[in-house]
Amino acid sequence: MNKKKIGITLYYVVGIVLAVISLIPFLWMISTSLKSRGALMSIPIEWIPKEPSLAAYEKVFSKFPFSKTIANSLFISVTYTVITLISASMAAFAFAKINFKGSNVLLKIFLATMMIPTQVTIIPLFVVMNKLHLINSYASVILPSIFRPFATFLLVQQMKVIPNDYLDAARMDGASIFTVYFKIALPLCAPTLATLAVTTFMESWNDYLWPLLMLTDKSKMTLPIALSTLNGQFATEYNVLMAGSLISMIPIIIIYIFAQKYFQNGMMSGGIKG
Repeated sequence: MNKKKIGITLYYVVGIVLAVISLIPFLWMISTSLKSRGALMSIPIEWIPKEPSLAAYEKVFSKFPFSKTIANSLFISVTYTVITLISASMAAFAFAKINFKGSNVLLKIFLATMMIPTQVTIIPLFVVMNKLHLINSYASVILPSIFRPFATFLLVQQMKVIPNDYLDAARMDGASIFTVYFKIALPLCAPTLATLAVTTFMESWNDYLWPLLMLTDKSKMTLPIALSTLNGQFATEYNVLMAGSLISMIPIIIIYIFAQKYFQNGMMSGGIKG
């Protein structure tokens, strides 16, 4: 066996080992969610429950309106993602393809805000939302999606590789600037937009701190906040907590499965050559 084959074999062996290690916590979650409360602390550890039960999943829906919290999270995450894609892509198109005075300076200032920690902006954002009387509304959680410097930065890099000839040809045919943006630029950025959509959805879906500060009504709480209520002050039902966590992962897993191919080509130029 030559060195090349040995290297390939080691590569796959290491990959399989890392994959198994990364799956252990997920398998433990599934195992724990199917156990009764008494079997949680049994020694030796039961990786496969002797008496699997769905009682933990039933209890999740009985503790609070779990279906409502899922609907709240879906509405907020989908809206947050759509607004991010629209605002970031429009800003990126302007910076990358529209020549105006001071565009480079403005872009650098815009991107410099990425160095500001999120925690620093929480209090000013809270004050703004309070002045606008948006506390305890979905809008207060969604509106920050309008300003996403990283999303703009990612799309600017993508739009810069789009040949200007494509855009000039559309303008010569009488297309407006919005038509060029919507029908030429956006389709050519589809892989990057899909990757950004999935990552933004995951970020919004898993966000805990900002919705916790904004949403005071229990009927409007998101899934991460609902799951935190399963942690009791004196005791925690880990099987119920794992069941709720697994349910919360389902939308992200489904989205990733359908968008997996875009992750492989997320930074490519959408099939443009030369």
